[in-house]
Amino acid sequence: MSLRDAVVVVTGATGAAGPPVIERLVDAGATVVAVGRDRASLDALAGERVVPAVVDLLDAEATEAFGRQLLAEHGRVDGLVHLVGGWRGGKGIVEADLADYRWLHDNLVVTLQHATRALHDPIAASPIGRVVIVSTTALDRPTAGNAFYLTAKAGAEAWMQALAHSFRETEAAAVVLRIKALLTPQMREDKPEAKFTGYTPVALLADVVVDQFEEPAAQINGGTFSALPG
Repeated sequence: MSLRDAVVVVTGATGAAGPPVIERLVDAGATVVAVGRDRASLDALAGERVVPAVVDLLDAEATEAFGRQLLAEHGRVDGLVHLVGGWRGGKGIVEADLADYRWLHDNLVVTLQHATRALHDPIAASPIGRVVIVSTTALDRPTAGNAFYLTAKAGAEAWMQALAHSFRETEAAAVVLRIKALLTPQMREDKPEAKFTGYTPVALLADVVVDQFEEPAAQINGGTFSALPG
């Protein structure tokens, strides 16, 4: 299945994984709508087939309006790569600040809910419709210090399973990719002697994301897959 002429939305586009994922999608033939909140950072990503869009994904009405505008302008939406993230934690069950959980829930769950609701129908109608999120292998062994973060990540994964169920009569697929942590070129440059064992290079993650558009939907819909190196 080809991404040529496809329209793919990348949210959290200015984060560590955003630029390499966008580059890889464009190389595969897609037009990418790069979504974020900072206009200057988004404009730095703009290109012939990269369209920056400032959207507050915590605002349901604004996100719905963005979805309608996108469909009106492009006539199709073939994918959503949701890279909005963030981490807060490091304290115990009792000591942790509940405000941190609310922040994590907003960033990891609510933004996903709003984006997938706004783009659901055109993605479901696409012959290569895909929704992809990045989650964490830490869900296999939750710790007290990561309780809030992992609760939010688990919520995001549950939402993706429900989304996959909604796609079951279509050619679309909802996919979760799990990593330990991301490895950027800057991290490697800053610590050339560090091993970064188990970290996923952002270029590798970008390749795995694009791979999801090439696999048959029936084989990957509802799947949780490793994006670990090696």
